[in-house]
Amino acid sequence: MIKTLTFGFGNAKLSKDTAIFSLPAGHTCNFAKLCRSNANRETGKITDGPHTQFRCYATGPENLFPNVRRSRWNNLELLKQAKTTIGMANLIEQSLINKRNVKLVRYHQSGDFFNQIYFDAWLLFAQQHPELILYGYTKALPYWIKRMHAIPANMKLVASRGGTHDNLIEMFGLRSVRVVFSEQEAEKLGLELDHDDCHVWKYDKDFAILLHGTQPLNSEAGKAWYQISKHGKGGYKSDFFGHYKKSGNGKKAGEQKETVTVPAVTIKPASKQLVNPNPRAGKVTITTKALTRALAAHA
Repeated sequence: MIKTLTFGFGNAKLSKDTAIFSLPAGHTCNFAKLCRSNANRETGKITDGPHTQFRCYATGPENLFPNVRRSRWNNLELLKQAKTTIGMANLIEQSLINKRNVKLVRYHQSGDFFNQIYFDAWLLFAQQHPELILYGYTKALPYWIKRMHAIPANMKLVASRGGTHDNLIEMFGLRSVRVVFSEQEAEKLGLELDHDDCHVWKYDKDFAILLHGTQPLNSEAGKAWYQISKHGKGGYKSDFFGHYKKSGNGKKAGEQKETVTVPAVTIKPASKQLVNPNPRAGKVTITTKALTRALAAHA
């Protein structure tokens, strides 16, 4: 029997027709900086990075639930065993394509593109399945820009600010998202807040998301999360983790709240030529020397 990757389907903010893929938080995030944190594979203990200003929300379920850690690490191991871009793309294909009701694929609810080969595997899968919308955030900007003009319109990428290569965002006109500590901060920045991922796959503009997930005690992020939770606005509440909890009889503990239904669209390629979905890209002339310096910065 062929081993396949584990996908989730829907959660407290996404509809059931959204397939959700996760890898170990932090351990696969080579370009994370301000949000860098990870959970120990065996114990779940969270360790923050030297520059962490706010903790990655995805470490929370890994800290709380051993089965989440096992699932995410198993996904990573299977991908590494596949070795090549084609091998990884085939693995994604075998794991996902028979899910008939899937319309959107959210890659990396946890984790990120850990090398160019793996990035290219998702790109290849997207090219082969224009009927699906693939989307997610990434700080692996060097992998993205090396393939900018090969990315199909149905592969939606958003640069997550707070990484080691943020300088590439302005240089290449990448669409980006910023984590904010309050609604007021987003308003001052002139950014709309996203609560259901629609800004990721449906629109082509910068936006913000509210801080979410347990934060270090007495930190600025911790104080901000307390205020967000107190007023019940934004972020992931405890029901986000509800599908990880099991009751004694093996059934899910409690009922999940109603999910937000996001209308999906079918993308049909107008021609065989792939189109860069970012209309802002290509407006600045980049020399080879400048590109080399940009990729080497903060490495």
